[in-house]
Amino acid sequence: MNRTALRACATVALTVLTSMAHAAWPEKPVKIVVPYPPGGNVDVAARLIAPGLQAALGQPFIVENKPGAGGMIAGEQVARSEPDGYTLFMAANGPLLFSPLIFKREAYKWDRDFAPISSVSYTPLVLQVKPGLPAKTLAELLDLAKKDPGKLNMASPGAGTTNHLVSELLQSLTGARWTTAQYKGNAPATTDLLGGQVDFNFDQISVALPYVKDGRLRALAVTTAKRVPSMPDVPTFAEAGVQGMEAATFTGLLAPKGTPPDVLNKLSAALTKILAQPTIIQRFDELGAEARGSSPEEFTRYLAAEDARWTPIIKRAGITAN
Repeated sequence: MNRTALRACATVALTVLTSMAHAAWPEKPVKIVVPYPPGGNVDVAARLIAPGLQAALGQPFIVENKPGAGGMIAGEQVARSEPDGYTLFMAANGPLLFSPLIFKREAYKWDRDFAPISSVSYTPLVLQVKPGLPAKTLAELLDLAKKDPGKLNMASPGAGTTNHLVSELLQSLTGARWTTAQYKGNAPATTDLLGGQVDFNFDQISVALPYVKDGRLRALAVTTAKRVPSMPDVPTFAEAGVQGMEAATFTGLLAPKGTPPDVLNKLSAALTKILAQPTIIQRFDELGAEARGSSPEEFTRYLAAEDARWTPIIKRAGITAN
């Protein structure tokens, strides 16, 4: 057999072996890296899907929390991992799309360094005000902000969070202006809103619901296309007179770029089934979120649209982590 034929046989053999290896995946535990501490929205979503993935694919799925640098510590770890399907990134809007821009450190880019697998959940936000603020509707809040620009204070859990970006979007759409008070996390921002030190904020419905229900805060509008069942009396922004304010905090699963497509498709198919289970749907609903899986292609298109929508707002507003 000549040298060319030997090379051809070797190539075929390698292809077959690689295909067999991918078909056997997973053969050991899989790590899901979360960019936040335990207990938050992203961490809870990861822990809700991990048992189902283990049951479907036959290996443990271990959640590992790696907070810091706006989620970039976790993101960079996964981006630099072997693309073998054994290290995954449980991402959200900020760590995946915005942190490299806001921190001015291009440690990774979502479309260059990651392979999207599937969305997991979507959590809408609500604009809520302290009870003492003389604004019973969104229109009244915007009137206050326009009459005295910069006087009202909006509590943000951090620069470049979805909560912050939605606030910037509303200002750009309406011409209203307020002062943004940046906090190191959602808990202190919520505490100051409840204490009346700030006037309003945007928060995930999962966090805001108890305070709205007991009257400690007043909800003016939700960032959904239709009213939220848990807040049936609160209008959407479109109903309240402002178009283009649909937004949500997403969670989703990604792998390092170069991960074999059959591995991505196995994960996506498993997640789609898990997220359609009534018990999982109910668990996410209790958190104020919608459980929703997608194909790698669908999730990629969604991320591209989110990137195109929010990046110009970040740049126009000059948002940085400093």
